[in-house]
Amino acid sequence: MFVSVAEQKILFNMEKYLYPLNRNSVMKRGRPLKSDVRQNIVEILHYKKRAHGYEVYKYYKELFPEVTMRNIYYHLKKGLQTGEFRVEKVEMQSGEYSWGGEAERTYYALGEKAAPKEDSRVKKYFESENKNLG
Repeated sequence: MFVSVAEQKILFNMEKYLYPLNRNSVMKRGRPLKSDVRQNIVEILHYKKRAHGYEVYKYYKELFPEVTMRNIYYHLKKGLQTGEFRVEKVEMQSGEYSWGGEAERTYYALGEKAAPKEDSRVKKYFESENKNLG
C-alpha cells in the first residue's frame, strides 16, 4: 500500500497528540493535595494549639482573605484524612439553638503530618491580641 508524504505527516502528528512522548509529564487527575487554605489553618492551630471549627473560621477571617465557613470545614475534614489535623475531643454544649438544645463541638489540633511555617502574621496576631495560646 502506497502512503503519500502528506498522509505520513498527518499520521505522525496524530500519533504525537494521541501518545505523548513522556507519559510521566501528564498532569495528575483530581485536586492537588496541598492547599493554601489548609496551610493557613495549620498556622492558626500551631499557635492556638486546639480550636473548634467555628473558632478557626473566626480567626481565619481576621487574618487571611475572605473564605466561607463551608470551605473551612471542608479543609478540616480533608486535613483529618491527610494527617495534618487530628480530633482532640468532641463535646456537647448545651444552649438555646435554632435546631435544639445541644450543639456538638469538635476540637481540632495539629496532626503528625502538619508542617507549620510559623507565619509572622499569625504569631503577631496571637501575641498582640493576647489570645489564649494554649
